[in-house]
Amino acid sequence: MSHRVNTVSRRVILGAAAAALGLPAQAFAQRRLKPTPSCDDGDDPTPPQTAGPFFKPRSPQRTSLIEPGMAGTRLVLSGTVTTRSCRPVPRVLIDLWQANARGIYDNAGYRLRGHQFTDADGRFRFETIVPGSYDGRTRHLHLRAQAANRRILTTQLYFPGEPLNRRDGLFNPALLMQTRNAGEQIEATYNIVLAMR
Repeated sequence: MSHRVNTVSRRVILGAAAAALGLPAQAFAQRRLKPTPSCDDGDDPTPPQTAGPFFKPRSPQRTSLIEPGMAGTRLVLSGTVTTRSCRPVPRVLIDLWQANARGIYDNAGYRLRGHQFTDADGRFRFETIVPGSYDGRTRHLHLRAQAANRRILTTQLYFPGEPLNRRDGLFNPALLMQTRNAGEQIEATYNIVLAMR
């Protein structure tokens, strides 16, 4: 004795449901979703920008740039360094330098300057302060990233919602960090994409 199983397609069921509710047949149609924006094969490399006149080589290796008595709103910057195909890049040298809360750089020493290496998953994290703006420049952080035996990426990272962003000739919206208030500090993230083959 054979048993015949009636199979009804998903499309027929959804069409009937739409009709019962008085909706067009397309009401339950599946929509294609965009890829997750955090990493998509073929991501554009992080845009380079000028180092400016205040870069100093041989900064100390450290994760916190905060020193005793330093004024300013605390900032935690974190991110991941990946290739264009979303592979994390370990041991990338990340060098960070910036102005203090009044918009002044320390050119005599190494205040608010430091470097570290990304971990096995390409991650980095700095503790610092929100820099001040100065004549002609909006708030920004300077950053250099160099993977082993690769060219150096020099760029700048910007804060969203800054009124001076529109008047800064170097400002690039592709270099905006994602920020959020976290108690008495600001947490910022920016993922760096290196043009590695």
